[in-house]
Amino acid sequence: MGKLLGYARVSTVDQDLAVQRESLRKAGVRTIFEEKVSASKRDGRTELEKVMSVLGEGDALVVTRLDRLGRSLRDLANLAHEIEEAGADLQVLEQHVDTATSAGRAFFGMLAVFAAFETDVRRERQAEGIAKAKRAGRYQGGVKRIDRERVRVLKSKGVGPSAIANEMGISRRQVYRILEEDA
Repeated sequence: MGKLLGYARVSTVDQDLAVQRESLRKAGVRTIFEEKVSASKRDGRTELEKVMSVLGEGDALVVTRLDRLGRSLRDLANLAHEIEEAGADLQVLEQHVDTATSAGRAFFGMLAVFAAFETDVRRERQAEGIAKAKRAGRYQGGVKRIDRERVRVLKSKGVGPSAIANEMGISRRQVYRILEEDA
């Protein structure tokens, strides 16, 4: 038997990984890759990339719930394929999935479909709620959380976009968007 490698993820920096960490440890996982990033896309999920790169023959990637791994059917299917190509298995603790078995592989496929469906329904409800609030004049868009003036001040001092992004903890793309507002 190979290694048990854990992956724990929460969507925002103010959320806690302790519950996932504890569940993974109880399952016998000693190496846990952790990150606080949205799973709406795979880009930027560096810890996921790391764990995927070290998975080998006979290893198992262990997660607490399927939605910790991915939100879209395509992402989950791609990850399952990569795990299989590495000769490893996937174990999902709360949903009792183990792709080492044929029943586990079938159940994984069904869960992936339902996870994608749930995400789509949530997105539709959110869009409906936003549309209703806009019609009622109560929705102006999300709260702007980036200090745009600070970006402009740093730029005026000759600080480059990459350095601004690093200092403020935002992406370069966000810096460019703010600077383009002034153009």
